Amino acid sequence: MKRYISIFALSLICGIAVADEGMWLPSLISQRIGDMQAKGFELTAEDIYSINQASLKDAVVLFGRGCTGELISSEGLLLTNHHCGYDQIQKHSSVEHDYLRDGFWAMNRSEELPNPGLTVSFLDRMEDVTEKVLEGYDESMTRQQRDSIVRANKAALIAEAIAPGNGLRASVESMYYGNKYYMFVYRVYSDVRLVGAPPSSIGKFGGDTDNWMWPRHTGDFSIFRIYADKDNNPAPYSEDNVPYTPKRYFHIAAGGIEEGDFTFVYGFPGRTSEYIMSDAVRYISELSNPHKIALRTMRLDIQRRYMDADQAVRIQYSAKNANVANAWKKWQGEMRGINRLGTVARKQAYEARFNEWAAGTEYEGVVPALDSLYDLLEPYMFALDYYYEAPNTVEIVKFAMNMLALAEQGSDSALTAAAEVFYKDYYLPIDKECFIAVMKAFDENLPEGFRPEYFDSTLAVYGSVEAWADGLFAHSAFTDKEFISALGSEGIAALYDDPAAEMGRELKAWVNTQIYPEAIRLTSELGLLYHDYMRGQMEFEPEKAFYPDANLTLRVAYGHIKGYTPADGVYYEPFSTIDGIMEKDNPDIFDYNIPQKFRDVVATGDYGRWGEGGSVPVCFIATNHTSGGNSGSPVIDGKGRLIGVNFDRVWEGTMSDIEFDPDFCRNISLDIRYVLFVIDKIGGAGHLIEEMTIETE
Repeated sequence: MKRYISIFALSLICGIAVADEGMWLPSLISQRIGDMQAKGFELTAEDIYSINQASLKDAVVLFGRGCTGELISSEGLLLTNHHCGYDQIQKHSSVEHDYLRDGFWAMNRSEELPNPGLTVSFLDRMEDVTEKVLEGYDESMTRQQRDSIVRANKAALIAEAIAPGNGLRASVESMYYGNKYYMFVYRVYSDVRLVGAPPSSIGKFGGDTDNWMWPRHTGDFSIFRIYADKDNNPAPYSEDNVPYTPKRYFHIAAGGIEEGDFTFVYGFPGRTSEYIMSDAVRYISELSNPHKIALRTMRLDIQRRYMDADQAVRIQYSAKNANVANAWKKWQGEMRGINRLGTVARKQAYEARFNEWAAGTEYEGVVPALDSLYDLLEPYMFALDYYYEAPNTVEIVKFAMNMLALAEQGSDSALTAAAEVFYKDYYLPIDKECFIAVMKAFDENLPEGFRPEYFDSTLAVYGSVEAWADGLFAHSAFTDKEFISALGSEGIAALYDDPAAEMGRELKAWVNTQIYPEAIRLTSELGLLYHDYMRGQMEFEPEKAFYPDANLTLRVAYGHIKGYTPADGVYYEPFSTIDGIMEKDNPDIFDYNIPQKFRDVVATGDYGRWGEGGSVPVCFIATNHTSGGNSGSPVIDGKGRLIGVNFDRVWEGTMSDIEFDPDFCRNISLDIRYVLFVIDKIGGAGHLIEEMTIETE
């Protein structure tokens, strides 16, 4: 094991990174700090990450379960993306108080809105625990024995880390396919209140048309505040709680930025797969993504048709539609990028070279074995893709399953709350029409041998998917809000054989008994081989710097502001301005209909101190390596100040989760000056700006 660790240390310390590629662990950033400083960073590694003193890590949080946020005042004010706070904004919205349409600004602390279930997590520390996790293991043991030891050691480490309590949470994460392990200890705050959000016509300007595209003009931000008890510790929501006092918060650089300036993104990227085999990439680009895109296209078209016809339905389905559309468009760009780069062929050539090098070493045969396993795994993964994108998307079926699970717990209050949340944002005609569309595709595309018996037998009874939909939605009690809301645990439990519950139960049983077990077995074997393949790659390319794949743990990505050329004869400047918003403004198109107040401000030209050259900067692009989860991440200048809020990538570069291309991969960020402009001139919430520390030089 010590030999393996030395290999990894050498590859991290001595390796050379390609361009601005990389998502680096903060605790090891001293190994990259020389390169960062050479590119314009003026601070030290200790300023980025320290467990002995306040550092930039203490101003960054995991927002909810999949975004990033940053502290921007000494009074717990937190900035993240509008799309990260969208669910909370939507839950507070109604036809009478449509915060999605009109925006929301708390003019004092008493108006800030609580958000049950929302948490933010500060990283206290991270630690290399590889030796502790593998304690008791030797290479003569089986994979099962190794996994058992790893699980037990992880559990012990986590229990010890969180023993002091007081909001602590810990996880031990595998890096480099189990060749290294790190423990992350977080302090979690659960009293997080909504403070401000622009209207969706600003925060979601451009909608799905502009999503993943450049140039971009989206004011994608929302503002929250963290509350704590009187001792600054995590505490459940209480009127007695006070604003959290951070160890560190970001000063804001409002003096302007230029192409070539250093940028540094600090956040929680979700998932990347930079080191996967060509077979995995081929499956993604040629099979999985095309089918998932087609299934989501059906759902999106149906949802939008009903949303366009009814404002109440638009409010109900805004968050749902956005969630469906986000991955849908990303998958399209990813697929195109993989094909453009020839990633499959490139990886095949690499694997051939590795295989030749591996002859006579402990890595001989690894590549052919991986190829064989992927052949076996592919149909199971395809069945899982279809399960999650078709039957598992039927809202009434998922609701029935959830209610029955809650009924088993005997909590009538939980049932009442779940019913209230579900029916508030449910529209049966959409669900039924989506059922017909996706289940017909399910029928047409699942191969023989991988079809649920329940599905075929039910379809035979009804004769068509349309007739099945008529029967299910006409006879399921879960479509009746008044009836379901009046039932307690015993009444819900009696609906075990309801057609919606039956469908959910039978198809879940099919997945759990016929698909998952074999998929898990094959994936486990792949993991064992990837463990060796990853280690082998580091020996094969000792000059290369290997960063671990993203796994929603805190990372550093750095680069610089830079435009790009998406096609022959086309060059995209790295900045967009408010002028582009006015060019796109169209009252007849929902996604481009800006507020009248916005038009009025532009007409006067009164941009205050946020203007530049007779306009206002809106967004910029840079070469930082980002992924999902980096939404809301602070974009930091060479002095450690906040210059923007990361929210997207360009469409041509979305394959960066698999292969980073320095010519095309750009992260899209909101210029902090536009955030301040909207708060001040559109929201009239200058009191929030007064909390911040703003520097103009």
